[in-house]
Amino acid sequence: MKTVAGGLLLAVAVIYVLAQWREHEGAAWAGYVRAAAEAGMVGALADWFAVTALFRRPMGLPIPHTAIIPTRKDALGHNLGEFVGSNFLAEPVVRDKLGRADIGHRVGVWLDDADHAERVTSELATAVRGAVQVFRDEDVQAVLEQAVLRKVLAQPWGPPLGRILGQVFADGSHHRLVDLVCDRAYDWVRDNHETVLRVVSQRAPSWSPKFFDGMVADKIYAEVLSFAWAVKTDPDHQMRKAVDRFLVDFAHDLQHDEHTIAKAEQIKRQVIAHPEVQNLVASAWGTAKRMLLDAAEDPSSELRLRVRDGLQGLGRRLVEEPELRAKVDGWLEGAAVYVVSHYRAEITTLITDTVERWDAEETSRKIELQVGRDLQFIRINGTVVGALAGLAIYTLTQLVL
Repeated sequence: MKTVAGGLLLAVAVIYVLAQWREHEGAAWAGYVRAAAEAGMVGALADWFAVTALFRRPMGLPIPHTAIIPTRKDALGHNLGEFVGSNFLAEPVVRDKLGRADIGHRVGVWLDDADHAERVTSELATAVRGAVQVFRDEDVQAVLEQAVLRKVLAQPWGPPLGRILGQVFADGSHHRLVDLVCDRAYDWVRDNHETVLRVVSQRAPSWSPKFFDGMVADKIYAEVLSFAWAVKTDPDHQMRKAVDRFLVDFAHDLQHDEHTIAKAEQIKRQVIAHPEVQNLVASAWGTAKRMLLDAAEDPSSELRLRVRDGLQGLGRRLVEEPELRAKVDGWLEGAAVYVVSHYRAEITTLITDTVERWDAEETSRKIELQVGRDLQFIRINGTVVGALAGLAIYTLTQLVL
């Protein structure tokens, strides 16, 4: 295009010389051609200067306000950043664009497709694998120990445990456990006749006759068995009521009795300090890590299937439920507005900093390659328009004079 524009300038220059020669020979028409060619040269040269001044100094001369892009690159980048921030990242523009985009419905339709839900699940699994493998095991274990053990040690066990037990006992949910204990106690007494006889014999005086010890042991065994059966079969047995009263009192003491609370704290510290508990906390991350990695690797794992079904269900709800869709659109709009309101300067800085890092000459060359073809049409148009203007002026002059 430079060649075309330069060739046109050369053409009008040749026409000017020829018309000037013919005009001296007396050809009347040559004046009109000469005036048009002369004005065309002026227009072509003026527009050549204007276009060239954008990218470099014409003929290397230090003319003011030339080589605009190389010398004003940073200012242009700053102005471009401000323009983008004011016209593209303005809150009304963002709200209007997101309001018309109907993102919630689009996302819902996209997620409702099984293949798309599986694709998102696969990407989430990849992200989980990457995140899990980045963490060092010893760091995570230290954090778990700090977070879990300190949290457990900082909170008293007595009052909350007492409240939970009090609710359980008030609802009667513990009766099944009491039934189980009574059943087991009766079964043990029934199946351990010899054990009861042996204990009684060992406790009897040495001078007591053996047959007498046996009679006493049988009597004790029968009474114990009868008592165990009564407790097992009678829901209103006094023993059961005594157990209920004991449990209720115990739950109350856990909440209000300082001695019982202190005992619970002592037991808590003993439990936490137990080597098995320490090993359990230390190995918790390793176990969780293996489970996460195995579930993320296996496309048929329960975790991935549930995530995929959950995503697909979310997409279906977004399509079918306008209220949920409106909520999602509102969240997205609020998040986008918050970002552009609080971080507009940081976003536009990406433009200004990038432009500042560019080499001035290289930037000028790249821009010229991108828009220079269109700019050369300015030179061509300047030549044509200048020629027409010169012809019109010469014609009017001849008509007036």
